[in-house]
Order: sequence, then structure tokens, then C-alpha cells
Amino acid sequence: MFKVDLRPANLAVGSRKIHYGWVIVALASTMGCITSSVRFAAAALVPYLRDSASGFGWSYGAISLGFSLQWFVLGVVSPYIGSLGDRYGVRRLLYLGAFLFIAGMLLTGIMTSLWQFYLFFGVMLGIATTIFSILLITGVTLWFRKHLGVAMGAVGSFQGMGTIGFLFLIAVAFDLLGMKWIFWIPGIVGGALILLLIKFFYNEPADVGLRPLGAPEGEPINRPQKDELAKIRARVFLQQAQRTSTFWNLIGIHFWGCMGHNIINVLLVAIAVDRGLSLGVAAGVLATQQVTGVFARGAVPIIADRVGSKIVWVVGMSLQALPLLIILFVHDAWAFYLFAFLFGIGQGSEVPTFPIANRQYFGNVPQGSLYGWQNIGNGLGMGLAPVVAGFLWDITGTYAVPLSMALGFSLMALISALLLPSSSRNLIPNWEESLPLEARSPASL
Repeated sequence: MFKVDLRPANLAVGSRKIHYGWVIVALASTMGCITSSVRFAAAALVPYLRDSASGFGWSYGAISLGFSLQWFVLGVVSPYIGSLGDRYGVRRLLYLGAFLFIAGMLLTGIMTSLWQFYLFFGVMLGIATTIFSILLITGVTLWFRKHLGVAMGAVGSFQGMGTIGFLFLIAVAFDLLGMKWIFWIPGIVGGALILLLIKFFYNEPADVGLRPLGAPEGEPINRPQKDELAKIRARVFLQQAQRTSTFWNLIGIHFWGCMGHNIINVLLVAIAVDRGLSLGVAAGVLATQQVTGVFARGAVPIIADRVGSKIVWVVGMSLQALPLLIILFVHDAWAFYLFAFLFGIGQGSEVPTFPIANRQYFGNVPQGSLYGWQNIGNGLGMGLAPVVAGFLWDITGTYAVPLSMALGFSLMALISALLLPSSSRNLIPNWEESLPLEARSPASL
């Protein structure tokens, strides 16, 4: 008889055993798909929020500030979220993120003034999406010693699918449902699904009596240290990592790369409409960028796992920078679609590579604390660039200014990638020697 064993430690379909880490990947991919979509796809609503006939009539700069607030929040709270995840586990914070996500989506759907846009969309959803973007990535990392690239590729690509789904909802149903239900449908349905899935998301393999996938069979199954010991481990690791130029350069790649591509994420539809394309065509351009990004985010971590993170970033940042010249000088629809395809590959190469780079450069370390620090660059870059670009567009009256800024920032990210060392060796392999014995991992003793 065909049997299915659903116990996490013995998960099997028939005679085929399945490591529960792949279930964690599926859970993280689904939750990331739901929560990440609002950050990017809501940019399709910029022309609507700009139009005075809609009842809003806000300036590009004012609208961009709302998107930027989400990223400023990311930059400010990421180190704390990552540290709390290392100390107390992922699951508790995911519940907090779920409730904030539901509340933020419901309130954004009925906003009527600019301050509400800033508070509900910028701050509340900013904290919620930060919790999921940091802890889902670092949570998955704990489950894999091998095949981390495949796992990260799945999580990254599904996040892009959420953006495409939100864009499809806007394109198909916005005129029929209005803005309230555009936010309420994913907020209510998606939020309820997230609350259900968190129940099955375990903090680490030891919680269910497993080792990480790819760990040696003889390795003891011990839970990572929590509370004070985890705090000591994170502090000692960060002290040593911060002495390397690579630690700071990785933050720089996140900062410059995000400065370059978030101008496009927020303003691409508005730029295309300003150049005479219809809103439908402009939304199609943004969708093309996001669809391409789905495939890029799925493939890039696997490639980085094999050829190294530095190579992936050099190629990716080149593709983020150079295609901007296309729409800077050519205004036809085909040029925007070609740009969206190339740029989607370039942008899609940046963020999913970080967990792979962290493992390659630093090894099995407190991932939440490390990734949290790197997301300071992510949050500040994603936050600063579009609001500055939006206000400069208002002042100068030309889209060429934000496009030129995106080009300059992307070139800085390319330079940062070129300055990285080879990712073939661990930069601080003996960092645990600075820890007291009780705080060291079994593998280091």
C-alpha cells in the first residue's frame, strides 16, 4: 500500500524520504510570495495616485516618499530583526509580521490622505515585510549545508511571482473593484494563509530531530544557542567580520545596487506613461521586468553556488546599468520591453546572491545578524533613491534625471562587485576560537 509519512523527522512519500528542509523552502516561498508583492507591484498605482481626478493628486516626490518609507524602515530595523531571530527563533517574529501585514493592507486600502499612506503603507507594511524578507531567508539557510542555491532560487523566484500576481490583479480588476479590494483581497486571504503556514515553520532542524541537509551523519543534533549565548556568538562574529573590507563592501553592493534599481521599480510605469505609452503597455513593461526577474532569481543562486558570488554580481550589475541607456535615448514600446528584459536579469541577480555569498565568505555563522546588517544598505538604498529621484523629476520636469541617477548608482554597484575578493575561501574560518567554550558549536570543538 502507498504510504505517506507526514512526521517532519520521517517525512516520506512511499519509500522516498524527503528532508523537511524542502518543506521549509515551500513554506518560505509561499509566505514570501504573498508579502513581497506589495513592495514592488504597488508602483503600478503611481499614475493613479498622481491623478487629481482619483481624489489623491499627490506629486511624484510625495508618492515616492511613501515607497521610500518602507525601505527606510527596512534599513533601520533589519539589524534588530536579524538579531532577535538569532536569539529567539524565527517563528515568533513571523506571527508579529503576519498581523502587521494584515492590518497594513486593510488600512492602506481605505486610506484617504497622504499621512495615512505614509503610516499604513510606509511604516506598518514596512515593518511587516522586513520581518518576512529577513527571517525567511535566514531561516531557510539554517536547514541547508548543500543545495542552498536551489533553496534560495526557489524562495527568490516565488517572491517575484507574488509581484506578478499583484500586478495582474491591478491590471484586470482595479477598475471593477477599486483600490480598497486591491489591497484587501491579498491582505485577508494572504494573511490568513500565512498564519496557517507559520504553524509548520520550525526554527531549525534540531527542533524536529534533524540535521541540516548535507550535514555529516555523525554530527550531533544540537539546537543552536539561544538567548545570551546566541547574543555572545553574534557579537563576537560581527566584531571579526567587521574587520574585513568584504563585510562593508557587501553592504555597499546592497546600497548602490538598490539605489539603482528601486528608482526603476517605483517610477518605470510613470516614465513610460510620460513618454506616451498607455498605462496598459506601461504595466506590461513592468510585468516583463518582474517576470524576467522571477527566472533570474531562481537561477542566480544556483549559478552563484557553482561559479562564485563575485562573478554573478559583476555580470548582474553590468546588466542593471547598461540597458538604462536604451530608454534614456529611445522612447518606443519595443525599447522599453527590451530594457525590461535585460534589466530584470540584472536586478534579479543582486538580492538572491547574498545568502550564497554569506556562506562562501563567512561559513556557518549567525545568519540573521549578518543579513540584518547587510539590509541596512538595502533599506537605505531602496528608500533614498526613489524619493530623491521623484522630487528632482518634479523640479526639473524631465524623466532623464531619475534615469541618469539609476545609471550612476548601478555603475557604483558594479565597481563594488569588482572590488570583492574571490568567493572560493572563507575569510574568517577560525572566528569561533574567540568564543568561550560553552558558546562554540559542536563542529568547532
